Amino acid sequence: MKKVMKFSMIALALSFVVGCASTSDIESLQSQIDGLKTSVAQASSDAASAQSAANDAASRAASAEAAANRAAQYAQDTNSKLDSMFKKSMMK
Repeated sequence: MKKVMKFSMIALALSFVVGCASTSDIESLQSQIDGLKTSVAQASSDAASAQSAANDAASRAASAEAAANRAAQYAQDTNSKLDSMFKKSMMK
């Protein structure tokens, strides 16, 4: 029983020594966290910029679609006028 007790005390002491993080380890982790925070902030900024560009592109696409629809309507109106003029000329 004494051997088991001595062994467990030695094991407990070793776990305290090995398990504790040093100050340099904590500073290293903190610098990594700070670097990650910077990266996340940059990624967030890039995402916001991309969202803005996508919204602008969608707006321009909608404007181009409206212009194309107007052009198609004008072409259809012109074709119907030309057909009407052709039919009138054929009637004479």
